[in-house]
Amino acid sequence: MDPVDRLPRTGTFRPHRVVVLALDGLLPFELGIPHRIFGRPRDGRGRRLYEVVTCSVRPPGPVETDADFAVHVGNGPEALATADTVVVPASYELGPVYERGELTDELAAALARVRPGTRLASICTGVYVLAAAGYLDGRPATTHWADAERFQRLFPRIEVDPDVLFVDDGDVLTSAGVAAGIDLCLHIVRRDHGTAVANEVARRTVVPPHRDGGQAQYIQRPVPDPRQASTTGARAWALGRLHEPILLRDMAARESMSVRTFTRRFREETGVSPGQWLTRQRVERARHLLESTDLSVDRVARDAGFGSAQSMRQHLQAALGVTPTAYRRTFRAAGGRSGPPAPVGT
Repeated sequence: MDPVDRLPRTGTFRPHRVVVLALDGLLPFELGIPHRIFGRPRDGRGRRLYEVVTCSVRPPGPVETDADFAVHVGNGPEALATADTVVVPASYELGPVYERGELTDELAAALARVRPGTRLASICTGVYVLAAAGYLDGRPATTHWADAERFQRLFPRIEVDPDVLFVDDGDVLTSAGVAAGIDLCLHIVRRDHGTAVANEVARRTVVPPHRDGGQAQYIQRPVPDPRQASTTGARAWALGRLHEPILLRDMAARESMSVRTFTRRFREETGVSPGQWLTRQRVERARHLLESTDLSVDRVARDAGFGSAQSMRQHLQAALGVTPTAYRRTFRAAGGRSGPPAPVGT
């Protein structure tokens, strides 16, 4: 049976359907990211939370890659009409899409099948497809840092951020190059089903559930002397005592550095300041406790290092757009839900 028709579109349980659009010149690694990440999550009854389908803009058949082999894609563009989320990986043969920001007739006809309200995501230069289709006009987006300047010139109406690993603008999400597609897909799982489910997928994939910093740390710069001390030990030390007040000078002292040197080295290694990193770790700790325990909001705030429920509420609102109580209500019983919850914006 054709996978497009395999599952009913109604009923008490239906996995969220992710349709991956495979274009000629695609990068096999990036094509595999959505299948790897979305193919793992399951609910408390062992049912897959996502169904991943690959399609092309033509009838079923071979699609060329940037390697010395082609891939056989079993679905044509009609699969796009069944998608809850469409993912567009990078391609090195986008032709007029990349050169002039214009869709080919074939690609335009395929995208016309996407239903209104479908969530859209791109990996690396797949963002050119979303931009050429007009989905990103007046919205923030990102792409590979080496391509960001050209992308901005070609699409001046888009707010391009070249420094981040991904941009979540609600129903349209874009990621930086290559491995940032993993960050983006894990973020979508986290947004749909909470940190516990996303962390389990990350563990099975042997990747960090959340990478610190942005693209700036990957831009070529003079290589630091490997004999110089790093900030790894201080970060490990801080993670073990997030519930306590942590001063910058104490972290620097752990590495026998001045505060100024430590701060510079920390940003070089993580892409963010020590203060931003600590806040992010405390937000993640609070999310985990809200999902996995029945601790009061006040206790979660103390254990995560925010000191007070009001402080934690402010930080969660800034990072997630929801209150601690709303977050817990959405994700506390994530394992037993019959389908994805309403998304939590980030």
